Amino acid sequence: MSKIITDEKQIDKLLSRGVENIYPSKEEFKKVLLSGKKLSIYSGVDPTAPTLHIGHGVVFLKLRELQDLGHEVILLLGDFTGRIGDPTDKDSTRKQLTKKEVKNNLKSYTKQASKILDMKKIKVKFNSKWLAKLTLADIVEITSEFTLQQMIERDMFEKRMAAGHPIYLHEFLYPLMQGYDSVAMNVDVEIGGNDQTFNMLMGRTMMKTRGKEKYVLTTKLLTDPTGKKMGKSEGNMVTLNDKPSEMFNKIMSWPDTLVPLAFEICTKTTTPNNTSDPKASKLKLAFEITKLYHGEEKATASQDNWEKTFSKKEIPEDVEEVSFKKGDLLADTLVTSKIVSSKSDFRRLIDGGAISKLETEEKIFEVHANTEGGTYRVGKKRFVKFVEK
Repeated sequence: MSKIITDEKQIDKLLSRGVENIYPSKEEFKKVLLSGKKLSIYSGVDPTAPTLHIGHGVVFLKLRELQDLGHEVILLLGDFTGRIGDPTDKDSTRKQLTKKEVKNNLKSYTKQASKILDMKKIKVKFNSKWLAKLTLADIVEITSEFTLQQMIERDMFEKRMAAGHPIYLHEFLYPLMQGYDSVAMNVDVEIGGNDQTFNMLMGRTMMKTRGKEKYVLTTKLLTDPTGKKMGKSEGNMVTLNDKPSEMFNKIMSWPDTLVPLAFEICTKTTTPNNTSDPKASKLKLAFEITKLYHGEEKATASQDNWEKTFSKKEIPEDVEEVSFKKGDLLADTLVTSKIVSSKSDFRRLIDGGAISKLETEEKIFEVHANTEGGTYRVGKKRFVKFVEK
């Protein structure tokens, strides 16, 4: 049995760095952490895509701190709630996933999480174990604990109603099911992004109804300059499956205004003192995040590669390869290989001069031009080498 560490300095850092809110209060949570009691702490992840992203990494870093203090950590994989679809921050109803889609998405989640968490000291659970067994009578009892007014006070539901967009009844069930996860596992603490506050507090209410306090810690969100969360749905997020150079390059494309927040919530280091050089600060950020997920050697290689490519205008060594046959259309090849999302996206890049052949720096303006092989820049930071089959 691991010893519970009650070092006040470590606990103060845990409760401040990257933290948005703590319920019922920071003081009460600190008191229980200092008491030496071993806590059961969980965070849930819905398998809505095959890859986790750096937003999950923010929460994992906080879980790892609690692991290192000796507490029990549970990684809950929402194989049941993932099929309902979390309505949080969504202007329209999420597409419901099938059992097969959920299973496929889950395949490498624990491997990705292991880049931060000590998987030898963690419990991995699936919420289908209890949610799939609920009877209609059970669900009626759970829904009777909340009012319609409590549910529709959520911002996104109010916005949808004002815009005349539909709200489906199963979307009300999502926060109830997430709340019931806490009851089923009888946890002491739940940790998640600040956007999950409503769902996590549902669980706290259900636990208090059953006579137990549940602490909720919410982390700050990595948001773009418009305030929109950077995540899977937004298509602008670093994933935990990204190759080292891809991860490094994506971070270097982030706006300078994001750097201080990213240092706080995405790394274990502090923001450099010399913030007068935005490029140097961002290079340090990209290095630290890449090192966290891929190790120092690969982070160093990624930085060298970036500097060669963007400072010295050389072709990078680590380039994605895409195979093609003579006569294949460039647009079709890029779409099929998922380098670009669609032909309209391809046309947008062409119109903006964002696709170029590096050997000659010659712009490709003809949308239906045949591929001829070679290395192309697609957008600002991505490179593709075409290899004939």
